[in-house]
Amino acid sequence: MITPDLRAQLSNGAQIYARGAKAGALPEDHLPVSDWADRYRLLSRRSSPEPGPWRTSRTPFLRQIMDDLSPFSRCQTVVLMKGVQLGATESGNNWVGYNIHMAPAPMMVVQPTMEMARRNAKQRIGPLIEDSPLLRNLVANTYQNRNATTMLSKEFPGGILVMVGANSAKSLRSMSARYLFLDEVDGYPGDVDGEGEPCSLAIARTTNFSRRKIYIASTPVRSGTSRIERFYEASTQGQYYVPCPHCAKHQVLEFERLRWPKGQPEKARYVCEHCFGLIQNNHKETMLARGEWRWREPDRGVHGYHLSSLYSPVGWLTWEQIALKYEEAGDDPELLQAFTNTILGLPWADAAEAPDADRLYERRELYPIGKVPEGGLLLTAGVDVQMRRLECEIVAWGRNRQSWSVDYRVWDGDTAQPEIWQNVAKLLDEDIESAYGTPMRIKKLAVDSGFNTMPVYNFVGHMQSSRVMAVKGSLRASSIIGAASPIEVGPQGARLKCGIRLWPVNTNIAKEELYRRLRLRVPDPGQPWPAGYCHFPQYSREYFEQLTAEQLVQRPGKQPAWEKRRSRNEALDARIYARAAAASIRMDHWPESRWAEIEEGLGKPRVQEPISAAKPKSEVRLAAVPQFKPMPAREDFLE
Repeated sequence: MITPDLRAQLSNGAQIYARGAKAGALPEDHLPVSDWADRYRLLSRRSSPEPGPWRTSRTPFLRQIMDDLSPFSRCQTVVLMKGVQLGATESGNNWVGYNIHMAPAPMMVVQPTMEMARRNAKQRIGPLIEDSPLLRNLVANTYQNRNATTMLSKEFPGGILVMVGANSAKSLRSMSARYLFLDEVDGYPGDVDGEGEPCSLAIARTTNFSRRKIYIASTPVRSGTSRIERFYEASTQGQYYVPCPHCAKHQVLEFERLRWPKGQPEKARYVCEHCFGLIQNNHKETMLARGEWRWREPDRGVHGYHLSSLYSPVGWLTWEQIALKYEEAGDDPELLQAFTNTILGLPWADAAEAPDADRLYERRELYPIGKVPEGGLLLTAGVDVQMRRLECEIVAWGRNRQSWSVDYRVWDGDTAQPEIWQNVAKLLDEDIESAYGTPMRIKKLAVDSGFNTMPVYNFVGHMQSSRVMAVKGSLRASSIIGAASPIEVGPQGARLKCGIRLWPVNTNIAKEELYRRLRLRVPDPGQPWPAGYCHFPQYSREYFEQLTAEQLVQRPGKQPAWEKRRSRNEALDARIYARAAAASIRMDHWPESRWAEIEEGLGKPRVQEPISAAKPKSEVRLAAVPQFKPMPAREDFLE
């Protein structure tokens, strides 16, 4: 039976598609995206520091990028590798608004995760439509047609806009699209639900459209694994040339030519590569307006662009602020990576992929195994599961992302049987001696569930403790640890007596971080330890061989992957799981007040010898080596 409400909905839907058919029959106006934005786009106070009409003149380097996205441009794919504070995301949103108005068709916007897709829909796309009367009238009203418009789906005459997360294979294959906006692709997971690489899955949804358009934009992350780097290298590789205000010769803005006296970033000036004249930040307004794109590979079909934050318009990110950020980074490799990615718009490349095990062995320190040294304020542990043994590393964490390996335990036995797991349960109740005089306990323990999965699930479930977590390697996580999933059924279909939560660990990210920290140098006497420095006691060489047992390998035509250089790598896995346990409690985001509170609870450290790097073996007397606590079952990590 057709009710009045249903009749009204059908009539409304028919009108929408009738208007779409009529609009689709008309020839497309040759109005480029940049001109459309100048004419129709309004920036919201909710999403822009400069609310009001859009002005391409503020970011003239975006004009060519947006015009390549116009329907009459022959270019099908546009790539932008960029820094921050450049208006790049808004250029993509201009394209979204243009398509709704001028060239309606199915359109998909992909963010790294579903959560980010919702945030983008609320903070960016929502204001884009609501603050523009033109677009607001075209998009179906939520209350008139609830099936047509939701937070992540906007229907309009002739087309539909769908916003999805790259971590959902179901969303990526939910529809075909003529227009595809892949935003922040370096934040996408490596594999989606076992169905493949997310960019490839999304691009495959556009193949039925002969006049498709694909916009790929991102800040790069890691060289060799960066998607935006690969897309850019396969493109025309455009660079924006701007004229010097003194000699009028064009050049690409490069960070190496930004100069200032050390400690005085407010005096930052850019040195022209032609006349060596000093260029001030306020000269950028004229320089950007007279700039032009030039191509390294002009014959390629994919148009690629690179922009560093040195091009950020006057009133946004200044050269003084860029110089200050560089000085603040200092020698900290993690801060330098963030600077390289977000300011220079370039992928970060390490000097080498695998640290030197011999160097790590030589720089061991003289603090006792089994005792938390001064500086260590929080304990986590990681358990690697083998068929006939469990291996566990206990790690102390402190300020400035430093870590200390406290102990390494090995328990021999059949890991499919419950008896061996009693050792792990006892470890959680163990009081571990510390330099502060107050015993410490493990705050979080992560157990690998990739091998002998059901015994791990049963152990974690029966513990019923928030201090124990089951983890599993997964390249889908966008950070070291992802969101937990409830597990009630085991891998063979058996129902668990006690349900648990399984935490995905991106081992690629964790290994890259660890190896970057292991390459840090021992500071000169009197100098502070570098941020992220890893301290180790007098373990044997075998431990360090296992810790550096893998390297990142690039195979032709394949994604870079971590591969073993030797058969034994348990120490590396245990350390990665201990790091995941720390990440699960958001230790990296703790303010200084949190660390001070923990330290106050432990009390003042007892008087002891200052911790220093170990002397070369030839200079260490046996009498100077303390008595170490032996490990159960195996002692090959001790000398």
